Amino acid sequence: MTGEESLRPQSLMLTFLGDQVLGRDVCVYSGSVIDVFARAGIGEQATRSTLTRMVGRDLLRRQREGRRMYFGLTERSEAVLRDGERRIWQTGAVNRHWDGTWTLLGFSLPESWQRQRHDLRSQLTWSGFGPLFNGLWIAPGEVDVSALVAELGLSAHVKVFRAHADTGMDIGQMIEETWELSDLAGHYEAFVRRWQPWEDDLPDADDALALRLRLQTEWLRIVRRDPRLPVKHLPDDWPADQAEKTFRSVHDRLSPLARDASERLLDLVPARSQA
Repeated sequence: MTGEESLRPQSLMLTFLGDQVLGRDVCVYSGSVIDVFARAGIGEQATRSTLTRMVGRDLLRRQREGRRMYFGLTERSEAVLRDGERRIWQTGAVNRHWDGTWTLLGFSLPESWQRQRHDLRSQLTWSGFGPLFNGLWIAPGEVDVSALVAELGLSAHVKVFRAHADTGMDIGQMIEETWELSDLAGHYEAFVRRWQPWEDDLPDADDALALRLRLQTEWLRIVRRDPRLPVKHLPDDWPADQAEKTFRSVHDRLSPLARDASERLLDLVPARSQA
């Protein structure tokens, strides 16, 4: 399955909303969304189901205008989209400015708490941690996990420290033993192979918006998986920098056409304040 085929409709929807709705105080007509998503290979039923589910999860709100239904952001979706925006445009894929700090998290859970252990490990992985030892996880930089741990109800079972490696420790080897670098590198390399041709080609005008939607969604999915390990301790041929250059180049190339397409294809109305 290719990266494009495996993109989830909700992930595409969040990218679309961040691109076209965030910060503009508008709502978008459902028919416009269906049209754009059809160009991205997502059928009408899947698009409608995604809109409905996201309303149920407080990620979207409905606003009726005559016979048409429009969708706008909630506080929750705005927070999610702002985080994605920071991850793409500010944090980036390459950690060149690491100050040597690590966040260490130790936990000890009762043997019977298999679900809690699985949930904690999943959330730690999502937050950039890797398993240094069975109950001791590590992440580069200062990572605030207090809200994550509290939400899981595990505050009494978790201890968090800031630390620096002892002089002489082989940090590069520790990184290779703790994180699956080959998998992450493979995602970056596949991204370059898939998108580099678009640095020279241009799509049909009305397809540019959907293509840029896929580009951003796939890129965010990769960088969210990346714990942003210090580049000076990664292999010399680490592919994140080339992948980021490809992303920015293709994004810049598609953007003028995508902006024109959005003006033609999207029906937007001002968002009304909710009672």
